[in-house]
Amino acid sequence: MTTKAAGPYNRDAMPAEDGALAGAIRRHEERLAREPGSLVFAQLADLYRKAGRSAEAIAVCREGLARYPHYTTARLILAKAYVSEGDLARARVEVETLLRESPRDVQCHRLAADVHRRQGAIDDAVRHLEAVVALDPGDRESASLLGLLRADAGAGRDGLGRVLADDTFATLAFGRLCLEQGLADEAVMVFTRILRRDPDDDEARGALESALRARSRRKG
Repeated sequence: MTTKAAGPYNRDAMPAEDGALAGAIRRHEERLAREPGSLVFAQLADLYRKAGRSAEAIAVCREGLARYPHYTTARLILAKAYVSEGDLARARVEVETLLRESPRDVQCHRLAADVHRRQGAIDDAVRHLEAVVALDPGDRESASLLGLLRADAGAGRDGLGRVLADDTFATLAFGRLCLEQGLADEAVMVFTRILRRDPDDDEARGALESALRARSRRKG
C-alpha cells in the first residue's frame, strides 16, 4: 500500500536543529544545477529522504538512474525512499535487483529483511537476516531479531515460552496483552506466528511493527 506523498517542502517550517540538513540540501541542489550529469544526485536524494522528502528523493533517484542504471548506491537510496513512502512493492523490486548484482551486500540484505517483514513475509525476512548474520557476525541487533522471527523462537523456553509455542495463543489480543505488559519480545513472537498463517493480515503487520518499535525503545 502506497502512502500519500508528502506535500511541498517548506524550508521555513524546518525545526532549528535541522538547519545543517537544510544547508546541505541547498548546497547539493546548487551543485546538481551546475553539474546536471553529476553523481551528486544520489547524495541529494539521500538528504531529501532524511528530511522527510521521500517523494522528491524518488524523483531525483529515478532521473539519475536513467543515466546511471548500475549506480548501486542510488538504487539502495531509492529503495529506502520507497519504504519511507510505504511503497513496499517497488522497494522490494529495487532491493531484489541490487541483490542479483551484489548477493553479498549486507546493507541490501538488511533492507530486504525489513521490506519482507513489513509485507508479512516472515520466512523471507528470516532468510535475509541469516545472510546478514553470516556476512556480518558482529551485527548483534540482526542476530537478536533473527532469533525472534525464526519459527522455533519459543522452543525450549520455560513458562511463557511454552505458551507462545501453542498456536491457541497466537492471537492479536494475546499479542497486544503481552505488549501492554512490557513483553515486547514475546509480542513480536506472537505477531510473527500470526503472519506465518496469514501474511496479508494488516492488523498483525502493524502490530508487529509497533512491538519492534517498543522493543527498540526498551533497548535504548
